[in-house]
Amino acid sequence: MRVTLRSVAEAAGVSTASVSYAFNRPDRLSSEMRSRILAVARELGYSGPDAAARSLRTGRANAIGVIFTTELTYAFSDPYVLALLGGLAETLAQSRTSLVLIPFAPVVAGLSDAQVRESLDAVHRAVIDGAVADGLTDDHPAVRALSERSLPLVRSSDTTAGRCVLIDDRQAGREIGRHLADLGHHEVAVVVSSPGEPGCAIAVEEEAALYPYSRHRLAGIREALPARARVRVVSGGNNAAAAGRLAATALLAAPDRPTAIAADSDVLAAAVVEVATVQGLRVGRDLSVTGFDDVPLAASTGLTTVRQPIHEKGRLMARMLLDPDNTPNRLTLPTELVVRSSTGPVPSHRLGGM
Repeated sequence: MRVTLRSVAEAAGVSTASVSYAFNRPDRLSSEMRSRILAVARELGYSGPDAAARSLRTGRANAIGVIFTTELTYAFSDPYVLALLGGLAETLAQSRTSLVLIPFAPVVAGLSDAQVRESLDAVHRAVIDGAVADGLTDDHPAVRALSERSLPLVRSSDTTAGRCVLIDDRQAGREIGRHLADLGHHEVAVVVSSPGEPGCAIAVEEEAALYPYSRHRLAGIREALPARARVRVVSGGNNAAAAGRLAATALLAAPDRPTAIAADSDVLAAAVVEVATVQGLRVGRDLSVTGFDDVPLAASTGLTTVRQPIHEKGRLMARMLLDPDNTPNRLTLPTELVVRSSTGPVPSHRLGGM
């Protein structure tokens, strides 16, 4: 026979409500009664109320989805993602709300219809009350799929239709550009991440295809550099050290190598520092390097970077979903340029250009 909540209640000599409280509302019972009910449940092989059935009865799943446009194995190696998840989890734990991780294939050229359908099916099937997503545009298929389900969505990118917790990426880019300009740099390369595994370093021609935050940071850097500055944009793949190494190797092998490299993240910037050091360049003297995020490795690498409150961003995104009536639709968090040893004046032999 299938063990049910009712059969556990009969065996324990309590009401079905008491069994439900033992699993879901332990504060309603004495610790002795809860322990006795759980012991009986274990004896009978009962693991708790059926989550799907409870969701149907209450209309709530008590779960929030997180849309990833990367492989989950990669996501858990990214310090930015880990900090964001930490903030989400901190807030959700207070209301006993679960996180559901939903991978979505990167929207890139050559993606098959079957891959798109599989990703959309994952969004449509997910038993969630809402979702958060990092860096998705208004026309992204995952955003449309959630809208079709009338599920609330909070993003970390700017949106004209929805809720968001973001930073002013363009202003942060200006801070980087102004810092490099003050040091005399006008031969600058920007290393950005792009969908897909690291492959080969490519000059970015279609900047409209970049992630929204990359476009805004790049625009800010350009605005703050002098008019005569030359800005090259290169990508080696996603936000991974291997991609940063590919981009750095290509840039530093060029006869007109830049005097400064501004990377889209600290992960990419640390990889640039690694390649430059192996090639015998003194970072901060022969070559200036900047990052973004100020994750823990930035301080140990001596990176000049932009600090953003990633953990707080995740915490506030979760709060927006859990308490929409008492939170604004849009929050812009502050950033700070943190200057360390990885940036310095243009080498004297490079003054005046190539």
